[in-house]
Amino acid sequence: MTHSTDHAVYVQDMFGRIAARYDLMNRLMTFNQDRAWRRFVVGKAALPPGGWLLDIATGTGDIAFEARRQVRDLHVVAADFALPMMRVGQQRPGADALAWQAADTLRLPYADSAFDAVTSGYLFRNVTDIPGALAEQMRVLKPGGHLVTLDTTPPRRNLLRPFIQIHLKYIIPTLGRIISGEADAYKYLPESTLGFKTPEELATLMREAGLQYVGYQRFMFGTMAVHWGIKP
Repeated sequence: MTHSTDHAVYVQDMFGRIAARYDLMNRLMTFNQDRAWRRFVVGKAALPPGGWLLDIATGTGDIAFEARRQVRDLHVVAADFALPMMRVGQQRPGADALAWQAADTLRLPYADSAFDAVTSGYLFRNVTDIPGALAEQMRVLKPGGHLVTLDTTPPRRNLLRPFIQIHLKYIIPTLGRIISGEADAYKYLPESTLGFKTPEELATLMREAGLQYVGYQRFMFGTMAVHWGIKP
């Protein structure tokens, strides 16, 4: 994908095709651990009761729903450019409590300093311009607000790495084909994992974007990481 618009269209189309089975695949691919990671993300977002959260690349709204469960009277904007994913989320119980909006992560349609926190799941490995996406999230964050993101991360070079690579390259596409009929989408997801930034590289980009107190924690044999930082 040389051209970023082509890449965006590809990603949009791919998530459209797998939307209906996306949540089931996530549970299977992560051995149902993804729920715990989302709880961790929302905890790190340190949202005040009655506060405002932007969950960008919300997909079917997993993080957004979790935030509503954890924080009283929370205002949640669940935004994505993959509309079929959001349509699946809008069928879920409690969906009316969220504001679902179409938004491009590189041109967020929100005012400066509008949100107490910005969260995302599997956003950065799908964008061609990570600094641009970070700059937009920083812009819409209030000073003192938290940016928290969950994403895949290339497995560490250790004894487990070959097994993790087999899981990513062969088992996930096979599962994807059986469950969603879309093997190529589930080839793209592992490839984007193996080609993605290391946790330290992503942390560096976050610091360069101006975030302070940047930290991260790895999960699932080091194949997932949650990163966080605070806007000064």
